Amino acid sequence: MISAATKLRFDREVAKYPSDQKQSAVMACLAIVQQELGFVSSESEKVIADHLGMAPMAVREVTTFYNMYNQRPVGKFKLNVCTNLPCQLRDGQKALHHLERKLGVNMGETTADGMFTLQQSECLGACADAPVMLVNDRSMCSFMSNDRLDQLVDELRASGGQA
Repeated sequence: MISAATKLRFDREVAKYPSDQKQSAVMACLAIVQQELGFVSSESEKVIADHLGMAPMAVREVTTFYNMYNQRPVGKFKLNVCTNLPCQLRDGQKALHHLERKLGVNMGETTADGMFTLQQSECLGACADAPVMLVNDRSMCSFMSNDRLDQLVDELRASGGQA
């Protein structure tokens, strides 16, 4: 599950903090696990907790607080649509529903081909560009009309999973 090489990466993150504050590396360790496994399982949370001298529940609290940590396997493309109030006022909820219809899944689900996972998210900090979405926790997409959503999905699908 968690390799020795991964634990060495944990140690490099822990070394950035005073020895009595190694728990400060929890977010970095979660990101490492997600990068290597694609998601953060409860088993990997326990490994991180042991490595950092934390209660497993404390690690779980971090994992569940931030939507950037996947708690189960996701598609090659994770689409997070902002549905916070400012985006809702500018069609964020409509964008989410449009993607549900286009992808044939409900919010929180992954397409049968494993290509897309559709999620809602809280504020992405780009209210003036609403509706907005984040692709794979890295690429911000603004002014996402139905046409732009269709174009994005079609381009991602055509890429064959290569972002």
